[in-house]
Amino acid sequence: MTIDTLVFDLGGVLIDWNPEYLYNKIIPDEQERKWFLSTICTPDWNEEQDAGRSLHEATEYLVKKFPEHERSIRAYYGRWKEMLGGPIHQTVEIFRELKDHGKLKLYALTNWSAETFPVALELYDFLHWFDGRLVSGEEKVRKPFPEIYTLLIERFSIDPKHAIYVDDNIRNVLPARDLGFIGIHFRTPALFKEELKRLGVL
Repeated sequence: MTIDTLVFDLGGVLIDWNPEYLYNKIIPDEQERKWFLSTICTPDWNEEQDAGRSLHEATEYLVKKFPEHERSIRAYYGRWKEMLGGPIHQTVEIFRELKDHGKLKLYALTNWSAETFPVALELYDFLHWFDGRLVSGEEKVRKPFPEIYTLLIERFSIDPKHAIYVDDNIRNVLPARDLGFIGIHFRTPALFKEELKRLGVL
C-alpha cells in the first residue's frame, strides 16, 4: 500500500496546550482549580468556541451564569497565551523529517477557535510548513463530527485509503478510521515515530 498523505492534529501532538498552566497561577488550590475547570470553564464549553462560537459570547454566557467567578472566567481568553506550553519538540522534529523527505503531503486538522489560532500562527513557524490546514473554528464544525473529515478530504483531494491521520484523542481518530484513514492514536513522539517506521514513511 502506498501512503501519500499524513494529517496531523495540533494540540497534544505538535503543541502543548493545557488550561492548567494558567489556572495553576489563578487558583492555587488543586481541588478548587479542578472544580472550576470541570464545572465552569469546561472542555465542552471550550469546544463550542472550537465550533465557531465567539469568545465574547462564550465569556459573557459564563459570567452571567457564574458572576462570582467573573475574574477567573475572563482570564480564560484574556490570558489564553499562558495556556500554551510550547512546541512538542520531538514531534516537530518528526514533522521536519517528513517535510524534508518530501514524500508525503502534510496537512493539519485541528479543533481550534478561529480567534485564537492566529496567535499560534505567530508563535510557531512550523504551522506554516503544512500543505494545507483546516481549522474547526473557521469552518464552524469540529471533530469528531464526520462533516469536518469529509471537508478535509474534499478540500485537499485526499484519498483516505492512502492517508494517515494522527490525533492524541482516540475519539477523534475513530471517525477518520471509519472513512478509510490509517488512524494513529498519538501517545508519545517515540511511539509515533515507531509507527511511521512500521508503515514505511520514515
